Amino acid sequence: MILKILSKNAHKYASRWVVLGIDLLLIVQTYLFAYILRFNFSLNFDKTKFLYEVPYISAIGVISFLIIGSYKGVIRHTGVKDANNVFLAASLLATLSLIIVGIQKSLGLHLITNSISIIIIHYLSNVVILITSRFIFKALYTKVISEVRNYKNVIIYGAGNSGLITLHALLKDTKHAVKVHAFIDDNKKKIGRQIESVPIISKDRVTEEFLCKNKISEIIISIQNIQSAKLLEFVDDFSQLGVNVKIVPPVDNWTNGDLQAKQIKTVKIEDILNRNPIQINNPNISQEVEGKVIMITGAAGSIGSEISRQLTKYEYKYLILVDQAESALYDLQQEFKQENTKNFQAIVSDVRNKNRIEQIFKNYRPDIVFHAAAYKHVPFMEENPYEGVLVNVCGSKYVMDLSVEYNVDKFVMVSTDKAVNPTNVMGATKRVAEIYASCLSRTSKTKFITTRFGNVLGSNGSVIPLFKKQIEKGGPLTLTHKEITRYFMTIPEACQLVLEAGSMGKGGEIFVFDMGESVKIFDMAVKMIHLSGLRYPEDIDIEIVGLRPGEKLYEELLSNKENTMPTYHEKIMIAKVQDINIEDQFNKIISLSEDLCPNKPEEIVGKVKSIVPEYISKNSRYEKLDLEKA
Repeated sequence: MILKILSKNAHKYASRWVVLGIDLLLIVQTYLFAYILRFNFSLNFDKTKFLYEVPYISAIGVISFLIIGSYKGVIRHTGVKDANNVFLAASLLATLSLIIVGIQKSLGLHLITNSISIIIIHYLSNVVILITSRFIFKALYTKVISEVRNYKNVIIYGAGNSGLITLHALLKDTKHAVKVHAFIDDNKKKIGRQIESVPIISKDRVTEEFLCKNKISEIIISIQNIQSAKLLEFVDDFSQLGVNVKIVPPVDNWTNGDLQAKQIKTVKIEDILNRNPIQINNPNISQEVEGKVIMITGAAGSIGSEISRQLTKYEYKYLILVDQAESALYDLQQEFKQENTKNFQAIVSDVRNKNRIEQIFKNYRPDIVFHAAAYKHVPFMEENPYEGVLVNVCGSKYVMDLSVEYNVDKFVMVSTDKAVNPTNVMGATKRVAEIYASCLSRTSKTKFITTRFGNVLGSNGSVIPLFKKQIEKGGPLTLTHKEITRYFMTIPEACQLVLEAGSMGKGGEIFVFDMGESVKIFDMAVKMIHLSGLRYPEDIDIEIVGLRPGEKLYEELLSNKENTMPTYHEKIMIAKVQDINIEDQFNKIISLSEDLCPNKPEEIVGKVKSIVPEYISKNSRYEKLDLEKA
């Protein structure tokens, strides 16, 4: 084992000693050059004296290189920092030489030349020769290797600091052979110049002919804080030319402040949705969860798993992950184990099984419950209202009742914008759960809090993964209506809202986001086609298939009878819901839960409509119930 380690380290550091040896050889040669130049380009000097001085000047050189560490740089990746280190090493060598000259004069010794002019010539020669040799070797290495290795040619958009850092990150990447062919920049003053031998060109030069001639396969956008509209413009322009477009992440996402080549990713639809991500930084969250037992239902889903991940950053007492999806829960469990997450337990259980859920409450006595378990697919619930009520209403009711029974401090429910003026079974059942939480918040010590938001980017079953699969198969992309719009947020944002609600809520509130402008799904589909390097409609078309049962064109975040109150964060509001008859609604929900018949879908939907009077079915077989009621 020891021999293996020594062998590995010897191989790792061998190149450094070679560089040190070459540097020593060069400073001896420049020392000879300094003598020759000092004596007017002749060899008319004391050669014995010169040879006597060589070991001493070499020793001073070794000390200087070791102190500065100029030999440690990888020569093929030589840059400004390496050149600066060489300059410092040469300066230290000259300084030490001058000090020795002063000492040897006072002590009557002779170690190196007493000629100040020779020392100065030697210093200047070292700076030039040592730095130049590194860049010559770098150029030779690039030329030789490029002839024997298949390089991927790329262009970096942005010739500023971020672009330079991106260049260095690509050069340091030993796993992939990448050659930066050019920089693109909008600043006309930079056009025609070079950065470390890489030319800066204008965007106008990047044509299809130019890309083919130079075999460019990727264009990397390296502009910090780029506007989404500008990024979309770049993606549209370059994707039409048949190249892959990638983007450098924000500085905050770099690893320990250093950009890694693996962090440069293909532009995703999240990057160009014309919305600024909402950031929440509330120290109260840490205080709320510290030392608490926290239970998450639906923990293996998109929202539940991200809530779980974010909670692992805090000093909780115990984390209980509950889900009926065995495989997904297993994956989350393994993820947490690999990250050495402590004090957590993954439990396979279904919220519809009250006895099993009660056993979990009895064993772990949670202080906070995040309820993310739910059915969320609109067409499925429209066809299966029994299952929708069983999970979204009964399952939620069981978890809420047990929270009251076992003195849970806070119950935070994940709801949806489809619960506002619902037009489908899924949205209506979520609204019923909201109402039940509201009833319990007025009659129990447990604080019931609801979070309500729109669609989540990249969640299981959402439109984006569907479009990606359709693009991979060559299309067409299927869209229900050309004018359909939705609100979107990222999974981390949605989960930040849930955690924020848990810390801010006093009970009975519904927290909503100011999610900006709604997104037109048709425009999103076109953007995703472009992001894939394809064209619409030439390469992939979009097929309009008609609205699905229960689906509406526009989602809402607040019902007509609700208003909002501001919070400390300008993007987060509290919805003030209309007054409800607690006793009447409570009894109706209990009746719905206890008298479910799977063979009577219309009767089930009718009961839901009696609880949620604003529930008006659209594009659904249950529209006749609204007509009968009218």
